[in-house]
Amino acid sequence: MAEAIRIFDTTLRDGEQSPGFTMNTQEKLEAARALAEMRVDVIEAGFPASSPGDLEGVQLIARDVRGPIIAGLARANRADIDAVVEAVRGAERPRIHTFIATSAIHMEHKLRMSPDQVYEASVEAVRYARRFVDDVEFSAEDASRSDPEFLCRVFDGVIAAGATTINVPDTVGYATPEEYARLLRLLRERIPGSDRVVWSVHCHNDLGLAVANSLAAVQAGARQVECTVNGIGERAGNASLEEIVMALHTRRNHYNLETRIDTTKIYRTSRLISAISGVPVQPNKAIVGDNAFAHEAGIHQHGVLMNRETYEIMTPETIGIPSNKLVLGKHSGRHAFKKVLEDHGLRLSEDEVHRAFQEFKALCDKKKQISIEDILSLVESQVRAAPQTFDLRAFHVSTGSTLPPMASVTLARGEVLFTEEASGDGPVDAMYNAINKIVGLCPTLADYAIKAVSGGTDAVGEATVKVRDGDGLFVGRGTSTDVVEASARAYLAAVNKILHERRRWTAAGTPDAPGGEGRGASADARRPQAGTTVSG
Repeated sequence: MAEAIRIFDTTLRDGEQSPGFTMNTQEKLEAARALAEMRVDVIEAGFPASSPGDLEGVQLIARDVRGPIIAGLARANRADIDAVVEAVRGAERPRIHTFIATSAIHMEHKLRMSPDQVYEASVEAVRYARRFVDDVEFSAEDASRSDPEFLCRVFDGVIAAGATTINVPDTVGYATPEEYARLLRLLRERIPGSDRVVWSVHCHNDLGLAVANSLAAVQAGARQVECTVNGIGERAGNASLEEIVMALHTRRNHYNLETRIDTTKIYRTSRLISAISGVPVQPNKAIVGDNAFAHEAGIHQHGVLMNRETYEIMTPETIGIPSNKLVLGKHSGRHAFKKVLEDHGLRLSEDEVHRAFQEFKALCDKKKQISIEDILSLVESQVRAAPQTFDLRAFHVSTGSTLPPMASVTLARGEVLFTEEASGDGPVDAMYNAINKIVGLCPTLADYAIKAVSGGTDAVGEATVKVRDGDGLFVGRGTSTDVVEASARAYLAAVNKILHERRRWTAAGTPDAPGGEGRGASADARRPQAGTTVSG
């Protein structure tokens, strides 16, 4: 039988450090559940010492998610390790992952420590971590630019102190496959206790070599690969989980290695991470990009029609890409709808199923052909959003080449309706200004994007916005056959997240951010007047 490779997913830790990437605690938990369903071996849930929110997120995942090892990251000091101990206490299989930089440039300019001090800190950190758990991983940050002799010394010391996994990171994406494999072989040959530990690699993509370096290291004896869904991460990102897994799966005859990953969950998890982060997957992204299984050139199309294997080395079904054939319509029942959701990895509460079904029926009135992609996008953007303080009930916009854009928006908070009007640079800007008047906030729009979910003039439009409120970045998504409505729903989803987060921190005793919580309970609510033109 083929030897197994451990998949260590760091989407929730290294991936969340991506510029523009943000997840709240509940979103991290949802992502962790999806990773567990995909059967990753290790989930690095966060960096508990970095913030109270990260500590809370790791604690929640450790208590709720079963199956994978749950790891927390710690610098090589007791305070960080104590934070991880507190965070992973409830895990079925806890791991402490501690690290320190070992390259000359990092030791001199960042740590301001001598090699002897780094060695002592490494050994002491592992020895201390072993007091609490049996599973301790040690990483030598910037290992690919470190002196191999010094690496041997450090790794020899931490193995003797009780480390069970040794990680050799290419932290800045500097290595090439040949030299990275050579470094792994040297370390495994030179260190006496190398056969007692699992060797791991963590590669960044600064030169576009993260996956190639990881696979080269696997061939050199690494048996754990650290990676992220969609390859997200610091700077140019990390090695892509889906590319690593599918390379090993598709080329089993070459590597003679396998993973435990359920590949049919790859596409669904990729979509979820993209939805949560608001970071779209590039169309030509390997494995999960929109064009990964598309064929436009005539000669390619002819070949695929004759035999798919002429131009496809894997099938869309292998990674769980759903077909876009019509599966449901306006006469479909609730049970059939729920079954379709479950078949595509969506496990919703009864309340969420009810809400999703109502949104689906409304979509059926606007669009004759409903694809699986339409349904998945609708559920991800409008059902699995943050708790709704405000709900979009109606809107009207007017615009033209000679008239200033104007918008009237009606929002509901419970049973109370609020209506405001505003102008703007365009219809979407006018809508956002009207929403701001109602909720009493004025966040900064950091990013806005819209795309068609499926083809046709009646295609569902999916809008994604990122808004900044103080130091916080909040992502909202919305769908509709009307792109203006989709844009309004996306913005309101982000605003609801801001309000939810402010209430959460206020309840925890943390001073609230300036700006208030909106006018939802005020007495000046105005219902739409008779005769007012309202659409949406």
